[in-house]
Amino acid sequence: MSLLQPTAAPPLVTLCGNPNTGKTSIFNRLTGRRQKVGNYPGVTVEKFEAEIRLDAEHPAVCCDVPGTCSLSARSAEEQIAILAMAGIPPLAPPALTVVVVDSTQLSRNLYLVLQIIEIGGPAIVALNMIDQLEREGLAVDIEAMERELGIPVVPVSGLTGEGIDDLRQRMIDVLDNPDRGRASSRWTSGTPEVRADIDAVAAALPESWLRKSLARKSALATWSLLSIDEDDELGYVSAELRSMVGSRHRAAEQAGREIDREIIESRYAWIDSHMGSFQRETRPPRRAFTERIDHVLLHPVIGFALFLLLMAVVFQALFSWSVPAIEFVEAGMGRLADGARAVLPAGLLEEFVVGGVIGGVGSVVVFLPQILLLFFFIGLMEDTGYMARVAFIMDRVMRAMGLHGRAFVPMLSGFACAVPAVLATRTMERQRDRFLTMMVIPLMTCSARLPVYTLIIGALFPPSKVFGFVPTQGLLMLAMYAFSTVTALIVAAVLGRTVLRGERVPLILEMPPYRRPHVRDVVKMMWQRSSLFLREAGGIILVCAIVLWVLLSFPTNPRLDTDFEALRLDARQTLSAAELDTRLAQLDSDQSGAIFRHSYGARMGQTLEPLIAPLGFDWKIGVGIIGAFAAREVFISTMGVVYGVGADADEASVTLRARIRDEIRDDGRPVYTPLVGLSLMVFFALACQCMSTLAVVKRETRSWKWPTFLFAYMTVLAWVMSFAVYQGGRLLGFE
Repeated sequence: MSLLQPTAAPPLVTLCGNPNTGKTSIFNRLTGRRQKVGNYPGVTVEKFEAEIRLDAEHPAVCCDVPGTCSLSARSAEEQIAILAMAGIPPLAPPALTVVVVDSTQLSRNLYLVLQIIEIGGPAIVALNMIDQLEREGLAVDIEAMERELGIPVVPVSGLTGEGIDDLRQRMIDVLDNPDRGRASSRWTSGTPEVRADIDAVAAALPESWLRKSLARKSALATWSLLSIDEDDELGYVSAELRSMVGSRHRAAEQAGREIDREIIESRYAWIDSHMGSFQRETRPPRRAFTERIDHVLLHPVIGFALFLLLMAVVFQALFSWSVPAIEFVEAGMGRLADGARAVLPAGLLEEFVVGGVIGGVGSVVVFLPQILLLFFFIGLMEDTGYMARVAFIMDRVMRAMGLHGRAFVPMLSGFACAVPAVLATRTMERQRDRFLTMMVIPLMTCSARLPVYTLIIGALFPPSKVFGFVPTQGLLMLAMYAFSTVTALIVAAVLGRTVLRGERVPLILEMPPYRRPHVRDVVKMMWQRSSLFLREAGGIILVCAIVLWVLLSFPTNPRLDTDFEALRLDARQTLSAAELDTRLAQLDSDQSGAIFRHSYGARMGQTLEPLIAPLGFDWKIGVGIIGAFAAREVFISTMGVVYGVGADADEASVTLRARIRDEIRDDGRPVYTPLVGLSLMVFFALACQCMSTLAVVKRETRSWKWPTFLFAYMTVLAWVMSFAVYQGGRLLGFE
């Protein structure tokens, strides 16, 4: 017989709780810095887990569950709580559930505790923020809570670490003796009619859900009655169960009953009857600090003005404060490219490594400073409790456009970059609201569009003033921002009533008290989410960048109409030293442009010309549009190569502006006119010329369906609006 016995898998411990209860702090106290980040099966909801040792003989896997106020779930994100805590396939049942409860908001938090007890698995209550009770003028009777709930209750503080060792010991006790963490249902099912509804639905539950437990059967039947309806997003619910729930609700309505209200009121009746023994006041209540602050921050005028001021600071940070870090990253990638050139022999391999691989990596890493800054501000707003106030303030405005109040912050950050803005939609609970916000974020004028606008306005709109004092160029730039914002809101209203139609649910928020942010937790969150982006979306972006490099670089030695070697020889024989250097540099640039115009990408531009000619564009602009798919600002360097100015051209390049102004068609007409420039800016304002955005949308939606739809509708919208601008301008005589 082998002496080596298979090692049993460590038990799974799930950590759950209402939002803003300090669950993340408890998770970090238990796990330290050994977290692994992934997603739950089939749903893009982050899963943080870590292997921990409660003591030398008790390893475990601790898994963080998304915050939820109850197990009643209608969205794809909210369903994770019930799947994880009840162990509904494909998720395994936990060996222990630790429910983190805000001790200062005990009544509200106990509703979830009752639901966890009903499921029948071992559970412990971690009574967090115990250090704040005295400041709130409250005290909790731990023994009374344990006696009435029937499971262990451990007072802890995620901020100071108080009670964490006691929590570990109680976790060991329950893992060794699961019955110590089990209790019968704490509430009665109310009327006989409610009991009959629960029994009927229980008979339709899949056997794989029940795990031979009567407690689970009743609890999951109750959950089904509260969660399943015609507007839910619970794709794993069987047709039989859905039909049974629907029939019980219809029968109840005919009898003048509301099943949801009867169940919820029964649970809260139990909570209300026991709160007097659980919690007492140690001093007369005073007007809370939170209430005094909210009197200002939630004021319809003052609060909104302060919020806009705060958002201006956030926007300024994303837009300009990240510039030094972005320049540092770009300089680092430049040094890496120089090092590669010094090591590799000149030729195709060098060009691939420098232009394809390093250039592709740079297009990913360059977003990191903005992503880190965005998540830093979001983390601070969430940790202090201000994020809930933001959603409340903006909900009235956003609701009129079919969006959710929480959509405002991601849309605003889209002015800086769509990539971190799409990631910021994770603060929204409903999948429909997240997806709708993702579909309109790329319409916001991101910082990558600014170089394109600057080039076109500088080249085609000479400095002048409207009304004698308003600069035309600045007014045009402001108009492009306003145009993109209005378009995004209109598109949101249309999509919200068609493709992403859904019930307009009211914004229900728990206003947490203001608290000092846990900077360590915020920093951890910043790094975890940023590294997740680099691993998952970054791979797609890198592949796309390499493909674009191939299209714009091959074939490498096409047959050219001009003999550049002969021109160089003639220059060396006829020009002086000073003139020779200038002439040779110009010939090198012209040859690069000629080779580029024979590339596969240039041929694609020529193929596109019939499609974009009605917009006022020629094939060269088509090549620029293809190159801009890597990143919108690449349009400028691509046009620099096309016009022989050089790949290092930027929006301030006088030579590139001059070449654009002087470019003429075969019939002698100028290629670029102010009307063509306006058409081109409208196209760039609306087209989804950004593979990074498409990559991160694919990563967040776990499907190519939504990035494909995003690219298709934005391209069609850009073409139609650009066509209307150009052809309408011609009809009005502006060409």
